[in-house]
Amino acid sequence: MTTGSLLAVCRVHALLPTQDSTGVTAIDKRAVDGPVNVHKLGLTGDIQASRKHHGGESKAIYAYSQQDADYWDAELGRDMSPGKFGENLRVDGIDASRAVIGERWQVGDDVVLEVTAPRTPCANFARFLKEPQWVKRFAEENRVGTYLRVISKGQIQAGDAVTVVDRPDHGITGHQVFAGLDADTARRLLAAEKQGVTLSPEIHKVVAAILRRA
Repeated sequence: MTTGSLLAVCRVHALLPTQDSTGVTAIDKRAVDGPVNVHKLGLTGDIQASRKHHGGESKAIYAYSQQDADYWDAELGRDMSPGKFGENLRVDGIDASRAVIGERWQVGDDVVLEVTAPRTPCANFARFLKEPQWVKRFAEENRVGTYLRVISKGQIQAGDAVTVVDRPDHGITGHQVFAGLDADTARRLLAAEKQGVTLSPEIHKVVAAILRRA
């Protein structure tokens, strides 16, 4: 199985004001030193200002790959250091954007995470980065990273190994989900669920919408 490394663990640095009904965003994440506890709703010391859009058990943790960050470094001409994407985990050697739905990662000795859904960029993300047409550009590149649920709790820290310990046979990735599924692929996800793959509420919503149009 694929093994990479955890380059950084990131938590909220400051809550920033927003123009939406929540009033604040916790997108300003910064890398922290030392071990961090992982629980069912994410990292100890982190905040999810709007769990409707960026939290809850199926979106407890957001991971982004260094290879995608390197792309944006070059594209934007700026340093997209850990936390710049609002991510909790910056990983290397693991393709978070193309992780298979239901794939499981072991991080360090004890923590196991499960890939649930791709990230959808929002206006708060664009305002935070102050990049023109950012939501459109980020979405078009489909380097969106992945949300994860916590299967096994524990501690993690920068330098830990990240190992893909299970990858479902259906093979459908978050990258494909974000790009748009057809009816056959949506049905494959439902079939995979019957075989034991857990589909998040977000994926169920996407699948249901596709099959209504089929």
